Amino acid sequence: MATTSSYWVHDLSPFLIRFPENPIGLDGIRYYGLAYLLGFLAAWGLLRAYDARGKFVINADARATLMTAVILGVIVGGRLGYMLLYDLEAFLQNPLLVLKVNQGGMASHGGFVGVLLALAWFARKYHYSFFKLGDVIVTLAPLGLCFGRIANFINGELWGRVTEMRWAVVFPDSPMVYNAALHMFAPEPRHPSQLYAAVLEGALLFAYAQWRFWRTRPPAGQLGGEFLIGYGIVRIFGELFREPDAALIMGLSRGQFYSIFMIIAGAVIIRVARRKQSTAIA
Repeated sequence: MATTSSYWVHDLSPFLIRFPENPIGLDGIRYYGLAYLLGFLAAWGLLRAYDARGKFVINADARATLMTAVILGVIVGGRLGYMLLYDLEAFLQNPLLVLKVNQGGMASHGGFVGVLLALAWFARKYHYSFFKLGDVIVTLAPLGLCFGRIANFINGELWGRVTEMRWAVVFPDSPMVYNAALHMFAPEPRHPSQLYAAVLEGALLFAYAQWRFWRTRPPAGQLGGEFLIGYGIVRIFGELFREPDAALIMGLSRGQFYSIFMIIAGAVIIRVARRKQSTAIA
């Protein structure tokens, strides 16, 4: 293997702006927080565009309520999902850890469940079709996923597996091994798996969902099901390059294992959507 010095060493700061010490303990503006903000702002803008072009009619008040529900679903579901799916032992010992969002730890699978519950509530309250609402939301979600994965890279977290690829990155916080060429312990070069995920889970799924939304007319629920299947597939593939951050389940990483259930759920939703369309036509 080439020496560690042959690769770029990750030295990005997680802060856009770092504040000096202050009484309230606010340390600065982090890219991770900005990623969430950008994702929500992009979703808001797309909802306005959908309404303006008649693709999804929703007034300003309902749009504000929907975005508030989605934001809560993402944050609460993502944090609780992380504790239950990736750090259950710590959660059982101290359930209040779920409130310490500033310490990091969000699970995308938990966020999906949180958003699902938020959509069910909104659809019931405002008399929207749950399936149609879901089809709209999945056209927005990939942007947030893309921004979040880029923020993961900037933070130098969720790094990939060891590799000799020329674009490998040395993450200083990754495990160290003895490097004979350098005669010292040093971290090994790894896949920038966060950027792979940004492309697969974010850019690729966003492009597909937008194409389906604007250019085709699938039955209500079809696009939502396709998104779940698509996310499950790209997540399972992307995990091949990512260092597992928790114990394996049946030889699979946690991300791969939980994604199997997303694929199954997506297939069930598509079947129900097509059956409902057939019944309506008959």
